[in-house]
Amino acid sequence: MRIHHLNCGTMGMGMVDHCLLIETRDSLALVDTGFGVECVRNPRKMVGLSRFMLRPKLSETETALWQIRALGYDPRDVRHIILTHLDLDHSGGLSDFPEATVHVHGPEFRAATATPTFSERLRYHAAQWAHGPKWMVNEIEGGEDWFGFTAVRDLPGLPPEILVVPLHGHTRGHAGVAIDSGRGWLLHAGDAAYLGSSIAAENPNTPLMWQMYQAGAIVPAAYRENQRRLRELNRLHGPQISVITSHDPELFRRFAGTQARA
Repeated sequence: MRIHHLNCGTMGMGMVDHCLLIETRDSLALVDTGFGVECVRNPRKMVGLSRFMLRPKLSETETALWQIRALGYDPRDVRHIILTHLDLDHSGGLSDFPEATVHVHGPEFRAATATPTFSERLRYHAAQWAHGPKWMVNEIEGGEDWFGFTAVRDLPGLPPEILVVPLHGHTRGHAGVAIDSGRGWLLHAGDAAYLGSSIAAENPNTPLMWQMYQAGAIVPAAYRENQRRLRELNRLHGPQISVITSHDPELFRRFAGTQARA
């Protein structure tokens, strides 16, 4: 299994949109999509007013579709997309892979497709999934322990090395994605934290500007608790698990490249 780290959307404050391209035995899988081609071509429809707050670069060369082709792969081989959540900067490229099965955590799917609250209307854009994706909704029932977290295993069509780890708080159904790379675990924690420094095992720190972003959590108490748990995960299991987040540019620079199964 090989894991490629892709920045699928540079934004204001130097934020990146850290997505993963995973080579499984018989296909490709994406963890989040970042901004897609239609976001670049029609930002008013696909990104909406959030483009003024996030200030995305919106370049086709940063889309997952373009980067997958640049790596020499056929985008049609992306058979699976695993979403941390359905915020517009994480699902903007869904329509670039219309044949892919889209794995999303049940509480998130229901939050995004039911009647959302005012704050949720700003973050979810149904236009991004108007093409009718092949949804595969996973639930927490029957979950198993993963380093003290509940994990959703046996995702249909995906190898057992890929798990969903519910991390509700940033949104009602936010989840992380854990991958056994063969040389340790990689946990894509999405927006459970914006910066790696926020969940550092020792002396965690979140600069004031980033605290303002964190204030947008839909379930603040759960968000804070998951950051505490992620700090504990780093403290107890740091040598076994690498935790990345979606928007930390320093973490992206550190991990950019390819990890290969040992």
